[in-house]
Amino acid sequence: MSIIKWLFLQTKIITNWRQLLSKCLLLLLCLLIIGVQPAFAGMKDDRYEGNIFVVFAGNGSLVPPRQSLAKTLAAKKPAMLAFYVDDSSDCKQYAVFISQTQAYYGRAVEIIPVSVDTIPSQEKYDPTEPGYYYSGKVPQVVLFDDAGKVILNKTGQVPFEEIDDKFRGVFNLLPRDESIEFKQRSFNEYSSELSQ
Repeated sequence: MSIIKWLFLQTKIITNWRQLLSKCLLLLLCLLIIGVQPAFAGMKDDRYEGNIFVVFAGNGSLVPPRQSLAKTLAAKKPAMLAFYVDDSSDCKQYAVFISQTQAYYGRAVEIIPVSVDTIPSQEKYDPTEPGYYYSGKVPQVVLFDDAGKVILNKTGQVPFEEIDDKFRGVFNLLPRDESIEFKQRSFNEYSSELSQ
């Protein structure tokens, strides 16, 4: 008889243990669902969500830059300095235009995004250092021709057309209204034409 009571108690303990474990797992699952917040990356807020070129422009190839300003000027190559901070809504929105500039001029112009937070604090800067051109506001764009002369230095969201006009002058290209519009094909359109 004592063996039957012992088996009955053992079964009851095992059942209670399983119920307790299932309740704990259910509680843990509920806490995770309630406690985990979705990742919101907003272009119109001043929160840090990561590098703006990767998150908002979809272009991780801009950071880190391929060459420094000193090497670019020494190579007599046109350049574009783009000063930014990762937690500025204006810079987040402007990252798309910098990426668009790379799509058109990325092979001929050295595009150098400079995070303002990485500029060392000094009293004087050399003209080959980005800090020499930084005005204290972001976003800021500085364009150089192939001789190293500044052809545009503006703060705020400079329109792509203004940057395009300056680079068209550097490369002796026709004005935008006289040239044929450049249209890039998407990968899917190209693939569908090949399959026919």
